[in-house]
Amino acid sequence: QVQLVESGGGLVQAGGSLRLSCAASGRTFSTYGMGWFRQAPGEEREFVAAIRRSGGNTYYADSVKGRFTISRDNAKNTVRLQMNSLKPEDTAVYFCAAFTGDYYGDNYPDYWGQGTQVTVSS
Repeated sequence: QVQLVESGGGLVQAGGSLRLSCAASGRTFSTYGMGWFRQAPGEEREFVAAIRRSGGNTYYADSVKGRFTISRDNAKNTVRLQMNSLKPEDTAVYFCAAFTGDYYGDNYPDYWGQGTQVTVSS
């Protein structure tokens, strides 16, 4: 089992940047694929980005490709999401997620963080 705690959310103007961090508990962090999802008010939770457990492969939603970068540090049990060129439509609660085994492209996370609010003003 893994516990996830996000940080780094906040209020930023359009065009600005934020970096989200997710700290994971446990000694088996490197055995999980990791990802970020987001949920805007009245909307379903949607995939943002994911990274394989080795860090060698990354995946992005089309809406964030070229603007967001996911990375992980297995030595520090941390996964990050660097968000650049933010838009008002990026406003949402962002959730860190862990995939048991690895991320395979279409599998659903097994563990979730509590979420962190990102608000982008126009």
